[in-house]
Amino acid sequence: MIQGIEQINALAKAAGAKILDIYNSDFSVTYKGDQSPLTQADLLAHEVICGGLQLLAPDIPILSEESTEEQIQNRLCWSRYWLVDPLDGTKEFVSRNGEFTVNIALIDNGVPIFGVVYAPVLDLIYWGSEAGAFKQQGSADAQQIEVADTPALTGLWRVVASRSHQNADTEQYLSQFAHSEIQNMGSSLKFCLVAEGAADIYPRMAPTSEWDSAAAQAVVEAAGGCVLEYPSLQPLRYNRRNSLLNPNFIVCAETPLIWA
Repeated sequence: MIQGIEQINALAKAAGAKILDIYNSDFSVTYKGDQSPLTQADLLAHEVICGGLQLLAPDIPILSEESTEEQIQNRLCWSRYWLVDPLDGTKEFVSRNGEFTVNIALIDNGVPIFGVVYAPVLDLIYWGSEAGAFKQQGSADAQQIEVADTPALTGLWRVVASRSHQNADTEQYLSQFAHSEIQNMGSSLKFCLVAEGAADIYPRMAPTSEWDSAAAQAVVEAAGGCVLEYPSLQPLRYNRRNSLLNPNFIVCAETPLIWA
């Protein structure tokens, strides 16, 4: 059983509060070497989460999107560690569309065994562990969530896709479905729509990093779904490669053995 779930969820919300302070101000944007945007909100959320996790679990190392190169290099010898994206969807943050999240995952031997995803603008939090997957908005009671039944291949598929990373490979993948309706969204909220049964599939045929997906994968799997490398259809796993980039993957309710 994962200990301290309430404290970790509270930590995600505390980071979200720092993010909202910047979001509601006249903030500036800088760019990393890969041209991805960086704001003061990313850095403040990183400090809040890493400081809190070190107090809660001082023996578990932390890998964050804002970690140093030395920390990133050391990760390959870790079997159990926190994997954090302090602000997933910085492009959405900069465009002020509200579709960004705080992601905290616990990885054990490559498997995300716990994850929390918090959307500060929506005051919406998802989390998943061996006890199940849950959703809570504001002060309402938490609700247990699960994936929807998979439609027939010839039925209507509710697809969620990236707002910022549409491409021809995604379109080609979706061409196998005779009927589909597509909802575009930013950040790891796409995973969560599948987890709560509001979408049937999320194909990701563009680059992501491990911290982008881990927390939301834990939620999806706790809700009975799958996150599978594509085209191998093997479960997506972590800290197995020198690169932190994920392969292409699909998020769905069950292993789609017929989708080659």
